[in-house]
Amino acid sequence: MPDEGVYVYAIIRAAGPLPADARGVGSPAAPLRLIRRGRVAAVVSEAPPALRARRRDLLAHQELLLRLSEQGPVLPMRFGMIAADEETVLDRLAVQEAEHLAALEHLSDGVEINVKALPAQHALARLVAEDKQVRRLRYEVRRRPGYEASLRLGQAVAAALESRAAEAGRRALGELTPRARAVTSGPEVQGCVLNTSFLVGRGDSEAFRKAAERFAHIHRDRVELRLSGPLPCYSFVAAEGIPVHAAGA
Repeated sequence: MPDEGVYVYAIIRAAGPLPADARGVGSPAAPLRLIRRGRVAAVVSEAPPALRARRRDLLAHQELLLRLSEQGPVLPMRFGMIAADEETVLDRLAVQEAEHLAALEHLSDGVEINVKALPAQHALARLVAEDKQVRRLRYEVRRRPGYEASLRLGQAVAAALESRAAEAGRRALGELTPRARAVTSGPEVQGCVLNTSFLVGRGDSEAFRKAAERFAHIHRDRVELRLSGPLPCYSFVAAEGIPVHAAGA
């Protein structure tokens, strides 16, 4: 069954134009349009039939949001958000105009950079040199090899790597937070000791990335930092404000 309704990409200021030659998701790519109400507008297209999270469409969605953000502040919607009809979009724009305007002002000229911290996996020599318990268990394994001894050693190494990474992650958070306009924690990610998004001024994003990369290099024996961005400011939009359902739901 095809998805019916209006695919919603973002909310912007009503005066904001659409990027030249921009297209939406679907194949062929859906034409975009603006639904304006008062001082805000929703960027929408018709919902493509049987939309799924294909790489082509995910990239098209994100590329549009990035192009919109180059022209002004954007309240981005997650991929695949579909409103029942145009009237639903208009109603919510009218009801929440003031909230949307305040959020757009907060995000003005901002981008999101996500930082994930993981235990450094190639620092065993440094860990053995600095951790007495790991050093003792390693000696026991060499002196009396066996499954139980190896298991205890493996568990101790994993715990120590995670502890060292968590400490470094807290230090990274302390160093990077003053460089951001806002900070928010993301959901837990398996294998990560930190998953945090930073709202950074567009002109400051490169300096922010360099500071994070410099920290990662200095602390490479404890933590691996993975940076994503600049991204649309998904994590700093408290509520999209339009009743939607996910494509295919």
